[in-house]
Amino acid sequence: DPRDLHSFPTRRSSDLTGVAKAASLSHRSLVANTLQARAWIGDVKDRHEVLMAALPFTHSYGMTACHHLAVQAKATLILQPRFEVKRVVRDCRRYGVTLFPGVPTMYGAIVTYCTRHRVNLSTVRACISGGASLPVAVQNEFEKLTRGHLVEGYGLTEAAPITHCNPLRGKRKLGSIGLPLPNTESRIVDLQTRQPLRHGQIGELQVRGPQVMTGYWRLPDENERVLQADGWLNTGDLGYRDAEGYFFIVDRKKEIIFCGGYNIYPSEVERVLLEHEAVAEAAVTGMTDAYYGAVVTAFVVLRSGRQVDQEELIRFCHGKLAKFKIPRTVHVRSELPRNMLGKVIKRQLLPAGGQV
Repeated sequence: DPRDLHSFPTRRSSDLTGVAKAASLSHRSLVANTLQARAWIGDVKDRHEVLMAALPFTHSYGMTACHHLAVQAKATLILQPRFEVKRVVRDCRRYGVTLFPGVPTMYGAIVTYCTRHRVNLSTVRACISGGASLPVAVQNEFEKLTRGHLVEGYGLTEAAPITHCNPLRGKRKLGSIGLPLPNTESRIVDLQTRQPLRHGQIGELQVRGPQVMTGYWRLPDENERVLQADGWLNTGDLGYRDAEGYFFIVDRKKEIIFCGGYNIYPSEVERVLLEHEAVAEAAVTGMTDAYYGAVVTAFVVLRSGRQVDQEELIRFCHGKLAKFKIPRTVHVRSELPRNMLGKVIKRQLLPAGGQV
């Protein structure tokens, strides 16, 4: 019904341009995304679902994947005031949780806790991870622990928010955000010409579907930049599609490091650093440089009880990365600044004026 477009709520968007905006989500887009998520998880008619809500409802991911999905599926909703691993694990056992939408940091904390305390979470059958890239080790260990399925998905507030996900039952690909949800179109376009690219070519990810917002609240100039007249939404993420239609995210368009004429994707450098046995977390960004324009700077959190210095980590990158991609400096931190979904806030890692 077109009338529902005039009675929408507003939600703070995950920023596409560095400035927080209100994304106008219609009742239709919210209902559509809830039904899409339920269809992806599978038929729940013959079972009673118990859904763990450790995500904040103030974020579009928690709003749709926890609250709206539970209401639509008539599931029992286990509310958590905040994520505390001991309490979440206790309630998973106590109430027999079957569905658990979350973020990688949650699943990693649960794996660590349950490994130490030998906790059985075998009632969990399906988990969709979003908000950040899902480490393969966390995925494998969590599935061994629960005997359920943990898959990586993708979305953004401007799409209510879920647009892609790996199949829970079927072929999934490590490092991929999966396939578009039902009734969702997705493509990769050239950054300059805006023409669709062939599989394997890197460009900007665009999505189109009933879950896409009607626009930013009272920001017509931003709407023209982000929303095309034919309904395609520019996500601001760089990625590619393989020959089987699975999508992969390379990095945020605004986070590309331009170093002496070369383009560097921070996620590539982060993956190499995470291969080091002493590194638990890694974040890479660009530091302004008078000669090159920007150079690679890395921040890492070490695993408990491990020690490693900057020189060793830089040496580790040699042979794994092109010379211009190797970090100029590596800083060891006790923790990385994160938002409510566990995504690293890179702009807080460098002093004012240092980040490009």
